[in-house]
Formats: sequence, structure tokens, C-alpha cells
Amino acid sequence: MDWIKLSLVYLPLAVPVSDAKVLTGRQKPLTEIAFIFAELRTRDGHEGVGFGYSKRAGGPGMYAHAKELAPNLLGEDPNDIARLFTHLLWAGASMGRSGLTTQAIAPFDIALWDLKAKRAGLPLAKLLGAQRNSVQCYNTSGGYLHTPLEQVLRNVGISRESGIGGIKIKVGQPDIATDLKRVAAVRELLGPDFHLMVDANQQWDRTTAQRVGRRLEEHNLTWIEEPLDAYDIEGHAALAASLDTPIATGEMLTSFGEHAQLIMGNASDFVQPDAPRVGGITPFLQIMQLADFKGRKLAPHFAMEIHLHLAAAYPQEPWLEHFEWLEPMFNERLQLKDGRMWVPDRPGLGFSLSEQSLAWTADSAEFGKRP
Repeated sequence: MDWIKLSLVYLPLAVPVSDAKVLTGRQKPLTEIAFIFAELRTRDGHEGVGFGYSKRAGGPGMYAHAKELAPNLLGEDPNDIARLFTHLLWAGASMGRSGLTTQAIAPFDIALWDLKAKRAGLPLAKLLGAQRNSVQCYNTSGGYLHTPLEQVLRNVGISRESGIGGIKIKVGQPDIATDLKRVAAVRELLGPDFHLMVDANQQWDRTTAQRVGRRLEEHNLTWIEEPLDAYDIEGHAALAASLDTPIATGEMLTSFGEHAQLIMGNASDFVQPDAPRVGGITPFLQIMQLADFKGRKLAPHFAMEIHLHLAAAYPQEPWLEHFEWLEPMFNERLQLKDGRMWVPDRPGLGFSLSEQSLAWTADSAEFGKRP
């Protein structure tokens, strides 16, 4: 590895976003997302791009730790991705092997996989051994709690007409009756068989989750997401065992080890890892292997530009979460058709940074010999 560039980029959101954690005062509305981009180049001219992100606090901390880690890659063979992941993990191990330390590794690990696939002239999905050329795709961004029901229904109609394969809306209102009314209205609009998911964002306690889960059974939901605290493995397992509706969780976990506890604890029907949060593609592939072995379904969280390739390589039919938020950051677009997102034929992850991403850059740092 001859040259590395890190960039801290802030993506502004057109409308502040609120979910159940905002309504309960745990968090403020989301107004921007911090991204850490890593651009790598080898001495023979091969390049790779990867990113991590943080919603609300944490971006500057991730960026600072990534700058500490970057010199460890100079002069290393980019083929040795697993070894380099371990090397970076132990470089910051005194701060722990989950959380910010692993999330700061993700931009490098993802960029290394992008570079490897580009050098092979293959989309990353093909390099990993794709099971399919497209992945069923659902939309989240039209059903937040801050959105009035009338607008949610308009958004649902627009999303379905655009070719989306499923709709997810947020629940977790202080008044459970409001949640039930919103879900019933969306189900009526979509009809009985269209895929519908709900997401409580860790809002409920065990009793509430059980009671609301039973009330939601009639709506034939594809899953109930994050009904409980992300680390309540026992509670999620009890829900998964008692409800007909599948349980989905895992997006807030930040290492393979945490996901292994979730999977081995039978705590969900769908696992929802997030490659930038768990440390990159290397630990995500470990999660995929264990999840498939234990018969779990896969629905990665956010970052569809990365997760499309990983989901395409999962043995069981997965779901992909559609977020259009990141589109201004890249020059390329993904194709949505017939309820599915199609794997691009471009090498690597198939995206490059746009001029707009440069305009939103708050800071950058370079390491090694500039090409």
C-alpha cells in the first residue's frame, strides 16, 4: 500500500428525522450523518474506496482513530485482508474490540475488498460467489414517526409505484393505539400480501413488546424490528419463540462477537448486521456464515451500496434496506426494478465519490506517497 487518504464528510438531511428514541427524549432529531471515507492506492495503481459512518455523535472520534490506524497499512500487501483486519483491531485493542474502534477500521477493510474486486475485474458480489443477481428491497425513509399518517400513506404509494418490494414504518409512539392505527392504515393501503415491516427502535419493554406483538399478528408482518433493547438477547429470544411474526434485530451491534451471542441465543429470525458498524466486510462475512449455519434470514441495515453485494452472496433469500440518502455522495446509481435491487456490473462495489462529497468534506488527511 503506497497511499491512503481519509476524509471526514458531513451529509446534511433535507428533513430532520425522528424515531421512537427522539420521542422519548433519548436522542435529538437526526439532521446530518458523518462519513469517514478511505481511499487506498497500491504501488501498481490499483485503487479502493470504503466508508464508515456515524449518526449524531461519534464522527470526529472515528475519524481521529482512523488517522491513528492508517499508517499501519503503508507498505502492506492489500491481498492480506484478514490479516490486516486483525492487525488494525489489535492496534486499538486497549480501547476495546467493538464500538468506535471497530467502526474506525471499517473504511479501510471495505476499501481493501473494493480494491481486490476491482483488480479482479469483478463486482464484489461475483468475487464473493454470488447466489443471485438481485436482492428483494424494502423502503424505510417514508414512514418515520415525525411524518403525519396522511403523508406516510402518500409516501407508501410513491414507493410502491417506484418498484419497491416492501415497506417498513416506524412504531414506538407513547400511545400504542396510534401505532396500531398507523400500521392498520398502511396494511389496508398495501393489501394483505404486500411485504410490510415495523421498527420500534428499541422502544418497548418486554411486557409491551409481547402485548403489541400479539396485536400486530393480524397484519401479516414480515418482521417486527428492534422491539427491545439491542442487548436483551433473552427478551428477544422469548419474543421470537412466542410470536408468529418474525423478530429482526442486530443493527446496533458493533462486532462479530456481539452478533454471535445474538445468533447463538436464538434471539431473532432475521439478523441485521451493518458492515460499517461491525468493522467492515471481513467480520460481516463471519456473521453471514454463522447466521446461515443457524438457519437465520438476513436483512442488513442501511448502506445499501455495500450490503447489496453481501446480500447477493447469502445462501438464503435476503432483504436489502433502501435508503436514497447517500445518493448525492456518489456518481453512480443502483437499479431498482420489480421489487428488487440489481447488482451492478461495475467492478468492486461500483461507486465513486462525487464532487458533492468533496464539497461536504470537513477535513482530510493523507498518508504515504501521493500518486
